[in-house]
Amino acid sequence: MVNAERDKAGCSPVTENAKLTKAAQDHSQDMADHKNMSHTGSDGSSMSDRLARVGYRLSTAGENVAAGYGTPESVMDGWMNSPGHKANILNCAFKEVGIGLAGPGNYWTQNFGSPA
Repeated sequence: MVNAERDKAGCSPVTENAKLTKAAQDHSQDMADHKNMSHTGSDGSSMSDRLARVGYRLSTAGENVAAGYGTPESVMDGWMNSPGHKANILNCAFKEVGIGLAGPGNYWTQNFGSPA
């Protein structure tokens, strides 16, 4: 779905990156555990902190978070109707993606990056 939207905007597809996926999944689980949707982790961590923890060396990165959406289609629709989230999805500088989902509460994270 991400790459379909990127294609419409003339961006190259992103590829899945295991380190970005681990950071996204860990953050989704943290949000679910604490019932708090935020770009800041329960330990005060930022996206950059979490990417460093998993060893992702970046030149640029972005993060989308959401909660409560029951399907990938519905969360993508929500993100595409939010200017900031849409900008991350359609940022042609990003080359890789990782996605996390945790419950209860369906906490979603997308981490985008370009390696250093």
